[in-house]
Amino acid sequence: MVFEYIVVKENDIANITLKGELIEKNQANDLITEAEKLTESGCNKWYIDLSELKYMNSNGLNTLIQLLTKARKTGGETVLYNLNKKIQELILITKLNTLFKVVDTKEAALKILEA
Repeated sequence: MVFEYIVVKENDIANITLKGELIEKNQANDLITEAEKLTESGCNKWYIDLSELKYMNSNGLNTLIQLLTKARKTGGETVLYNLNKKIQELILITKLNTLFKVVDTKEAALKILEA
């Protein structure tokens, strides 16, 4: 399955939707480049919808960490939401739930970013 993403920017907050499988190192290069452009434009608060991400491995986790790092380096934040059971377990096993803010809904993610 192919990896795709959609970025919808509203003011200084962007909703990033990840779709498919994120398993190869270079799959997310365009996403990382777009994240850099977002921070350059002053948009450094991102909520990432993982509901359509079917699978990811360590390369996918690395991509999420890169996004979080880019946002936080510029004073922003990244919130993950709508995780399926497999990805939620992966985040827990790797203890990345202590690094990321993880919530169930888009509304909860927005509430954190707008605080």
